[in-house]
Amino acid sequence: MEAEGETPDYRFSLANERTFLAWIRTAFALVGGGFAVDQFLPETGWAPMRTVLAMVLLVGGVACAVRAINHWARSELAMRRKEDMVYSRFPALLAAAVVVIALALLVLVALGSAR
Repeated sequence: MEAEGETPDYRFSLANERTFLAWIRTAFALVGGGFAVDQFLPETGWAPMRTVLAMVLLVGGVACAVRAINHWARSELAMRRKEDMVYSRFPALLAAAVVVIALALLVLVALGSAR
């Protein structure tokens, strides 16, 4: 990547790195949430639901980490080439997925405490 274009202002590279690290923290949180759901969420009437939610969170964590690497590299190249910054729909998709998962967990917790 160093051979590509000009070296950008270090402040922009550091900001890009901080964004990357924020995505990695989000990925860790999703993975941790997946393990927590699998280990601590009580069983409900539909047993596979807990496993499905745990798997969705774990896969989301993997996707978030992969997307972090991709976004960091694309942004760094755009800065070096003096191009417009990259646009991504991933944050909106991630937010929507978190809302759906949180609602599903709410239902599962309510069903578990109703027993």
